[in-house]
Amino acid sequence: MSGEIFRDLIAFITIARHRSFTRAAAELGVSQSALSHTIRNLEERIGLRLLIRTTRSVSPTEAGKRLLERVSPRLDTITSELTSIRNLSHTIAGTVRMKVSDFAYKTFVWPRLSEMLRHYPDVRLELSLDAALTDIITERFDAGIRDGDSLGKNVASVRISPDLRYSAVASPGYIQDKGLPPSPGDLAQYFCINTRFTPGGSTTPWILKENETEQIFRPAGHLVFNSYYAALDAALAGYGIAFLPEILSQPWLDSGKLLPILPEWWAERPGFYIYYPGDRQLLPALSMIVETLRYEPSV
Repeated sequence: MSGEIFRDLIAFITIARHRSFTRAAAELGVSQSALSHTIRNLEERIGLRLLIRTTRSVSPTEAGKRLLERVSPRLDTITSELTSIRNLSHTIAGTVRMKVSDFAYKTFVWPRLSEMLRHYPDVRLELSLDAALTDIITERFDAGIRDGDSLGKNVASVRISPDLRYSAVASPGYIQDKGLPPSPGDLAQYFCINTRFTPGGSTTPWILKENETEQIFRPAGHLVFNSYYAALDAALAGYGIAFLPEILSQPWLDSGKLLPILPEWWAERPGFYIYYPGDRQLLPALSMIVETLRYEPSV
């Protein structure tokens, strides 16, 4: 249905209900002549007379009565649904507590939520910027953000990002001194900048893949961070090779301040998900956040 036909039907229904062009024109905020022109166009498009006009009243023809009976309830339903959607901003409220890493927050979460929150002033969002893989239920969070490899059991999840390729990078100054490693096995001879996102746990493995050959490397570096941004800073400062999401390192690669290390071995890993207890009904505020963050692949 085109927008023009939709407007014409509203005009017809308003006239038929009031049985008056004068009152219908006043309700719709248009002139009577414009309303008459609208009805003539609708009648010509349908090929039937819809209204009988006399000097005293306006009444629908048999075709007009049928159109009024069939179409009017449907338009009322559409109007009611639109009103209901507009009222969502008045009914979505409450506090949502989420745990998210600084990288996921800055790259995928805040760019989407910042605009949404302007429309829902009654939603109170508490974000804990912490990449540690902890139990959100025990810590009384409503949701968290994790990569697809570490979601755990008994949770519901929604993807918020594409899969991410991870890149090994180092500064030109560091490579000038050491040279490029010929293969993944040679990385043990280099200073490597590690990440660890679970206190007391193992450092994050470097998963490298060429064709069907996959190698998992756990470098024994002298620097360990719980933030990709801190590891990036160390790489830029020449402290060694860092293993970072390519989306984070790419601007520095483009500028020449970082160099790619073994790029033929860079591999994709599962992207980020928002997750929450699978046995609970979502609160409206959290449901809105989930839908706002939901990743929709481009066609």
